[in-house]
Amino acid sequence: MSSAIEELVAQIHHCAGRIVLSLSGGGARAVSALTEVPGASRTLLEAIVPYSHRSLVLWLGGYPDQFCSADTARRMAMMGFLRALELEETDVPLAGVACTASLATNRPKRGDHRAHVAIQTTSFTAVRSLVLRKEKRTRAEEERLISRMVLNATAEACGLEPSLELDLLEDERIERSQTIAPPAWQELLLGKREIVRIGPRGTDDASEGRILFSGAFHPMHDGHRRMAQLAAERLGGPVEFEITILNPDKPPIDYQEMRRRVDQFGPDHVVWLTRAPTFVEKAKLLPGTTFVVGIDTLRRIADPRYYGNDQAACRAALLKIAARGCRFLVFGRNMGPGFVGLHQLDLPDPLRSLCDGIGEDVFREDISSTEIRRARLIDEDD
Repeated sequence: MSSAIEELVAQIHHCAGRIVLSLSGGGARAVSALTEVPGASRTLLEAIVPYSHRSLVLWLGGYPDQFCSADTARRMAMMGFLRALELEETDVPLAGVACTASLATNRPKRGDHRAHVAIQTTSFTAVRSLVLRKEKRTRAEEERLISRMVLNATAEACGLEPSLELDLLEDERIERSQTIAPPAWQELLLGKREIVRIGPRGTDDASEGRILFSGAFHPMHDGHRRMAQLAAERLGGPVEFEITILNPDKPPIDYQEMRRRVDQFGPDHVVWLTRAPTFVEKAKLLPGTTFVVGIDTLRRIADPRYYGNDQAACRAALLKIAARGCRFLVFGRNMGPGFVGLHQLDLPDPLRSLCDGIGEDVFREDISSTEIRRARLIDEDD
């Protein structure tokens, strides 16, 4: 171990913060460095190396769009941060630091040699990305470089300067991005509040009578914009938007992703960030709301599989939504063999009574956010 690494690790161990590391594909030497210098128990809560794809899928709670990407590194860091919240019982600064890398191996590799290192804390999300020139370093040399990146990120997570030199080649550059969260977003992530309003000045109360378009908007596309326009015309009021930061199968979206999705709407629209992944929870936060939904979302609302395969629980949830004065404006879409609208669905009566539909003659947009993301990945690979 170099004296520079030993000195930085000693500084990390003297900080008050606690870290969970998750490393996939590279950066594992950072764990050795942290544990070889006395004081590791004051810093390192846990280190996990989900090396196989299956292991990483289990760590993330689902398949990522790409296994080696900045987005995946951020999701890993968020999982580490949540794990730190579980493990640490005292009130100290916590962080998840993660790395996903694709480095030199003993077989030909089509894509770039690259690494993405992410940090998630209570106050910020950060990513450091590096593309390495192929055939300029051995695997061991690439591993040492990426491990230094991880140690620098760990120092940043602890509020220190990232002091390790990386010995980059002339045309290699680290791309950096960071989002510092407003206090309200921090409280939302930590569960200290359930809802946050972003947008033009107005009441912060989730008052009744709203028209709300709930979705992931990952990304927003022309179909979403047309749905919002038609909903405003049909219902006679402005459409606001809602994004839940929670997903039953994935880690919460991080601050960088919150900012990216909110910024899609511009300054003239109201956007609500919530901790309400189900419409029962949304209805509790936003009573008297008409929710703008696609037919695929409506199917899930009526599907007993999302209620533990319990028909009675499904019916009870629908009755709660009705009791809170909420309704649904439903837009159809192409669902494989053809267009499916409201009247093509077999819905339980408590839900059907809450729904109004927009017909295919008024709206049809055969586009989805998933397809857009897949197309972007193909473009990047080409």
